[in-house]
Amino acid sequence: MLTVNGTEIEDTFAEAFPMTAARVVVTAHTAGWAMEAARAATGYAASVIGCDAEAGVERELPSAETPDGRPGVSLLFFAFSRDALQKALVNRVAQCVLTCPTTACFNALPIDPERSIRVGGNLRFFGDGWQISKLLGGRRFWRVPVMDGEFLCEDVFGTKKGVAGGNFLILAESQSVGLAAAEAAAAAMRALPGVVLPFPGGVVRSGSKVGSKYPKLRASTNDAYCPTLRGVVRSELPAGVNAVYELVIDALDEATVREATAVGVRAACLPGVRKITAGNYGGKLGPFHIRLHDVLAGGAS
Repeated sequence: MLTVNGTEIEDTFAEAFPMTAARVVVTAHTAGWAMEAARAATGYAASVIGCDAEAGVERELPSAETPDGRPGVSLLFFAFSRDALQKALVNRVAQCVLTCPTTACFNALPIDPERSIRVGGNLRFFGDGWQISKLLGGRRFWRVPVMDGEFLCEDVFGTKKGVAGGNFLILAESQSVGLAAAEAAAAAMRALPGVVLPFPGGVVRSGSKVGSKYPKLRASTNDAYCPTLRGVVRSELPAGVNAVYELVIDALDEATVREATAVGVRAACLPGVRKITAGNYGGKLGPFHIRLHDVLAGGAS
């Protein structure tokens, strides 16, 4: 049996799947306004089960690391296809970045013409004919007049194949212990580049299983891990476990999901955490199998 700080690590795997990813940099006059736009643009983006995209704040950027020399924020967005990603990104930038005081919006991935999506090129029409195109360093930007000056947005954004759905579950003696462990894990994983945790605060209380007794519902509560259902369902909870939290990981590649899993699991192994496990569907959901024992040993997939 593998343990970390006295916490059992189950010999199982998380099942992740490919998605199309974009990295967006939002800048503003102050770091505060950049973050306001970032929070709004990545809102309601927890799971593609019910959202148009999965998204989150990757990290804050100092002025020295942004295209226009202003404070900024790097965001990651994930969807099942380029078309879906373009639609989600255009809508979110239009409603949450264009509208936010002093912001500008830039692509932060290499551009392959066959894999790019058009963002500024679609938003330019808001300028009602007064928009201006500028070509700088081989990159096209649109300047759209707004009431506090101009909104600058890059014409096209690069995309790449990312990995979503990496996960692990924290089985704890109490809600307070489990939440402390989940918060520690989320903080540790957020320190890594190329990673976002799309759920609120990076923590999921309502883990799901595929399907439901109700035919129209695609997913429903993961009853095997619900403490209040112990004794009436086939429970996966050991004695003494009274709260479970899940951490879901989206990243730009499989290696980063694996690294984040290892970092997060180690941070979550606090006193009172009885076990760490992961969610999978027998290998039928996705091709990326993130084995807990393997990532903690630093092994290959």
